[in-house]
Amino acid sequence: MTKNYSIAKSRRLRSTPYTSRIEKQGVTAYTVYNHMLLPAAFGSVEDSYHHLKKDVQVWDVAAERQVEISGKDSAKLVQLMTCRDLSKSKVGRCYYCPIIDENGNLVNDPVILKLNDDRWWISIADSDVIFFAKGLAAGNNFDVKITEPNVDIIAIQGPKSFNLMEKVFGKKILDLKFFGFDYFDFKGIRHLIARSGWSKQGGFEVYVENTQSGLNLYDHLFEVGEEFNVKPGCPNLIERIESGLLSYGNDFDNNDNPFECGFEKYVNLESDITFLGKDKLKMLKSNGISKRLMGVQIDKENISLSSSVEIMNDNNDIIGDLRSACYSPHFKKVIGIAMINEPNCKTSTKGTIKINDKSYSVSVCELPFI
Repeated sequence: MTKNYSIAKSRRLRSTPYTSRIEKQGVTAYTVYNHMLLPAAFGSVEDSYHHLKKDVQVWDVAAERQVEISGKDSAKLVQLMTCRDLSKSKVGRCYYCPIIDENGNLVNDPVILKLNDDRWWISIADSDVIFFAKGLAAGNNFDVKITEPNVDIIAIQGPKSFNLMEKVFGKKILDLKFFGFDYFDFKGIRHLIARSGWSKQGGFEVYVENTQSGLNLYDHLFEVGEEFNVKPGCPNLIERIESGLLSYGNDFDNNDNPFECGFEKYVNLESDITFLGKDKLKMLKSNGISKRLMGVQIDKENISLSSSVEIMNDNNDIIGDLRSACYSPHFKKVIGIAMINEPNCKTSTKGTIKINDKSYSVSVCELPFI
């Protein structure tokens, strides 16, 4: 049985404005994300999974930090960091943008919000993008200001999130298109709200800049959300793996490139934009990749993964490594995300993994599972 250890809080490991609330609401596990506490469970992950797919949850995802880039050269710097062409980007839209280094390898996979032509928020996954941005700005002598603004996100996720948000903000909130954002009033305070979130169940993210108003909103969502069976929640491991939502640091990292991770549609090599690692990505595209993220199904009823596990073939050769996994109630077996080596990136591939000296059969499949 896995032993659990508590996390020692400190100034270095920051709490969020909502930490005291979620602790009263029964958070049972934390992880660390961008040097902050991120709730990882409220009791059973499987119960939370079923609830998320049916009702509505409010998540403390303040650990999803913003890197704000503003100033005359802000668009140049933002474009230099990502392989996605942002030359026609619009104010009021969110863009999923892989950030890459000079070798074409991934640094982060954030959502970038265009607030205006010379002000951007990079809503980051779990890596220190702010220092990467500062280094590039200094090296290129760009006229920019780079900060981490005081923004603490609340996510409202699940099929009934639309009912709950309409009740709080009115019908206008339903006009938001996916990955669009606008400003909405809550008791006299303006909040930036995007139709986005780290689940495939639909929902919104509130980019809270006024902390007290954010706390009032957090409480209000629970006060008025009873009829929709609202509960506290957090990004759900089962739902995100079934949906093929990738996690930087878990499924891929700075040793992997966008082509290996299925991000081809966000790599714009033909346009005349300038970004880091462009020539390297052209070469990678021309030569082809040697590995790719795939789904796997494992004939096992539970798993607790804290590091990669090698996948072997019948000849005992390594054909890949399992990077994330969970038991799926939908498939009634363990499913996972694995980096598979060519020529094994096909759905007919079979292999085995060894966990606690026992072998289990593995079948490779496409992503997403659902």
